[in-house]
Amino acid sequence: MRGRTIPNRDAIALIHAPLGRDAQIAGSLLSEAGIPSKVVEDLQAFVQALEEDTAFAVVTEEALRSADLRRLSAWIKSQPSWSDLPFIIFTHRGGGPERNPSAARLLEVLGNVSFIERPFHATTFVSVANSALRGRRRQYEARLRIEALDEGERRLQTALEAGRLGAWELDLTTHALEGSSIFRAVFGRRPADAFTYEDLLAAIHPDDVNKMESVMHATMASGTDFAIEFRVVWPDGTVHWAENRAQLYRDRTGKAIKLVGVSSDVTDRISSEVQQRQLNEILEERVVERTAELHKAHAVVMAEMAHRERAEAQLRQAQKMEAIGQLTGGVAHDFNNLLMAVLGNLELLRKYAGGDVKAARLIDGALQGARRGASLTQRLLAFARRQDLHVGPVDLGKLVGEMADLIKRTVGTGIVIETSFPASLDAVLGDSNQLELALLNLVVNARDAMPNGGTIRIELRQANLVRRDGDLMPGQYGVLSVADEGHGMDEATLQKAIEPFFSTKELGKGTGLGLSMIHGLALQLKGTLRLRSTPEKGTTAELWLPVSRQEPVVPEEAVLPLEDRRFRPLRVLLVDDDFLISMSSADMLVDLGHEVVEANSGKEALAHLTGNGRFDLLITDYSMPQMTGGELAKAARDLFPDLPILIASGYSELPPGVDFDVARLAKPYTQKQLATEIERVLKDV
Repeated sequence: MRGRTIPNRDAIALIHAPLGRDAQIAGSLLSEAGIPSKVVEDLQAFVQALEEDTAFAVVTEEALRSADLRRLSAWIKSQPSWSDLPFIIFTHRGGGPERNPSAARLLEVLGNVSFIERPFHATTFVSVANSALRGRRRQYEARLRIEALDEGERRLQTALEAGRLGAWELDLTTHALEGSSIFRAVFGRRPADAFTYEDLLAAIHPDDVNKMESVMHATMASGTDFAIEFRVVWPDGTVHWAENRAQLYRDRTGKAIKLVGVSSDVTDRISSEVQQRQLNEILEERVVERTAELHKAHAVVMAEMAHRERAEAQLRQAQKMEAIGQLTGGVAHDFNNLLMAVLGNLELLRKYAGGDVKAARLIDGALQGARRGASLTQRLLAFARRQDLHVGPVDLGKLVGEMADLIKRTVGTGIVIETSFPASLDAVLGDSNQLELALLNLVVNARDAMPNGGTIRIELRQANLVRRDGDLMPGQYGVLSVADEGHGMDEATLQKAIEPFFSTKELGKGTGLGLSMIHGLALQLKGTLRLRSTPEKGTTAELWLPVSRQEPVVPEEAVLPLEDRRFRPLRVLLVDDDFLISMSSADMLVDLGHEVVEANSGKEALAHLTGNGRFDLLITDYSMPQMTGGELAKAARDLFPDLPILIASGYSELPPGVDFDVARLAKPYTQKQLATEIERVLKDV
């Protein structure tokens, strides 16, 4: 079908007037009016020529009077909802539908008909034709709106399915309940099962019914959003947790008419929280018991008690951090997979946007948002200790200097940046990318602490410790400090500052992971993060890092841009159990000119390897059920020892068990990164 960005301006009129000069006259008049037309000689050809891009049809009454109109009638009835093709019928004088049964029959069959009695004036015909064309173009506009609505609905449905959210709507007058298949699954029902509002109430755990009714009444009375977590008893007797969120809709008179919302199964999260609370309670009970025992003992024992209390507190904190780290790492890994599909599809879509500036701008905006999401997952993985560090000597002075422009753009014009560097400074051991992110986080925190402007001072110095100082062992350290003149923190807030998800910023203004990520990074590098703060006077953050005895490595030459490379076509076996990721990755590979064979499990991949010819490359996800990507890679190498293999993983390092040489591809990856890794792994063959 032709262009969709504007109503069809290239639509043409069809003319079917087999007798006399009517066809010639009509075509000539339409041409003078700037309306393209096409003449068809018989009714069969006329019906075959009809399509959605037909502007209108000009037909003589005698051409249809005794003809079999069943095929024409069927075409008219099969038009899409937006379409009602206009017909202009030439009749003889006095041949209108009021006095002509044949014309009335045509009106009934054709629907949207304008009758012109012959002989007619040219102005009359052109006026009717222009009216028909204007009406048809309004139909094309309606088509565009319908398609836009359909596309929006499709995207919303994709988002709901990706997030495992079940959509539902409740009519508050009739209590009629409509819901998606995922909504039914939250309550243990199959997609085809009937599920009424009464069924929903019956499924709620008896102990949670009153809570549900209380929240419902509050929403009805005040109009606040409906939000509740409650237990659900499935038909098989098992108990699950569901979360319902909805908004109240009212009619013009203010009467509440319906609730529209989403549901999700939060059993795993609630179970994890319950286990964490139970673990905390057990630990607290142990601390209480141990404290009571120690209080009964002698006073050379008081010191032992204090030591044990510190050990218990450290154990509890370590276990809390481990539990949070596991939860955070798992969420970040799953989110990486979703971002993989989003980034891959947006990147390819950007190529086909062509000259559509608005579409390109919208795609670029979506890409920026997805990349910010990818950056956030890297921070989450770093916090969860599932992101490996590329440790080496780092020149802090050079790092800060190269970030000067970015820092100035980040803080804005109301903030003054001052720097103080020594003439010479030894390199420190660190990961330059993570240190850049840490510095940027500290600067952003300092900026946010000074809403009315001020000065941020960035200093570098070197310190020598002759004895252990807290977390730091004796030795030489490089110190990066960021100080602000902001509102500062009291002692209680300062003690919580590095806890995960703790933030003094407004809701939506911070993740609460910045300082905890920097603290975790410093500990991994055998350094520390120290904070000093005074209310209304400002905060100073110091990042201590061990000095390196090696010189910083000169970075390698930049890889050629994707558009400047030349690839030989490869036959690639792509393995991923996630359909969205497999689809986007396959599209990226095909766009690079490669032939792709897809498999959604290790077992299916092995079947392709043994029975589907020779492959030039195997790309496999690591986290798959039944057979992991590492196990598949080992089995593939047993079959083909020289087969190049790329293992894709949301984590930066391959999990234990992959003890042979394979290349790694970090998720989410762009098409350029995919091409670079393919080029690298093939060079090593």
